[in-house]
Amino acid sequence: MSDYLNSLFGLNGKVAVVIGGTGELCGAMAEGLAKAGAKVVLVGRSLEKAEARIARIEEAGGSAVFESADLGSKAAIAEMLDRIVASQGGVDILINGAGANSPTPFLEIPEDEYDRIFEINMKAVFLACQVFGDYFLKKGEGGSIINVGSMSGLIPLSRVFTYSATKAAVHNLSKNLAREWAPHNIRVNTIVPGFFPAEQNKKVLTEERVSQIMGHTPMKRFGEAKELVGATLLLASQGAGSFITGTEMVVDGGYAAMTI
Repeated sequence: MSDYLNSLFGLNGKVAVVIGGTGELCGAMAEGLAKAGAKVVLVGRSLEKAEARIARIEEAGGSAVFESADLGSKAAIAEMLDRIVASQGGVDILINGAGANSPTPFLEIPEDEYDRIFEINMKAVFLACQVFGDYFLKKGEGGSIINVGSMSGLIPLSRVFTYSATKAAVHNLSKNLAREWAPHNIRVNTIVPGFFPAEQNKKVLTEERVSQIMGHTPMKRFGEAKELVGATLLLASQGAGSFITGTEMVVDGGYAAMTI
C-alpha cells in the first residue's frame, strides 16, 4: 500500500472488535480490517469457525484472536471489553454484525421467536454500543462504530417481518448515536448490505425468492462477502472516513435504485 493510500485507509496499530466475526459476511469484513493493519478480535459462538478465519488472516500476515460473550448481557459484554483492553491495549473500532432471521408468516410468529430475533439483532447492538461507547467517551480519543443494517431496514421487505423491524431499529439507533457522539469524534455508521447469501438468510432463499431478488437487482447477481470490505475500510478509517458519521452506506448492486 502506498503512503498516500495508507494515510487514508491504513489501520496499523488499531484494534477492531468484530461481533459476528465468525460469520460469512462479518468474517470477510474482519479479514479486510486485518489486511489493512488492524489487530482483529473475532467475537462469536463458534471457535471452529473462528480458527478457520484466523488461519486465513494469519496466512495473509495479519493478526486476529477469538473472544466469546453473552451478547444479551451488558455485564458479560463489559467483561469481554475488559479482557480485550488488557490483552490488546485498547479498542478503536467496533463492528456489530451478529444476526438472526426467519421467514415465519406474520400472523404465525411466536413470541419466543420474536424475542430471540430482537435479542440478537437489536438488544445485542444496543448493549454493545452502550459498553463500547462509554469506553470510547472515557478514552477520549474517538472511535468508529459500524452497525450492520439491512436493505430491509430501509425498504419494506416481505417474509422477514421481525428481522426487518430489528434492522430498522438498528438504523435509527445508529443515527441517534451519531448525532449524540459526533462532538467526541466517535463516528457511528450503518453498513447496508443488499442481498448476500449468508447463514441467517439461506433458509429464506427459495427459487422463487431468488428470482424476485434478481428481478430487482440491476447487477443481476448476489453480492460477494469480499465486496463489503471497501465500505468497511472507509467507515473504519480515521483518514478517509474522518468526516463520515450517521450515514447508511448501501452496498447492494443497485437494488435500492430499482423500481420497475
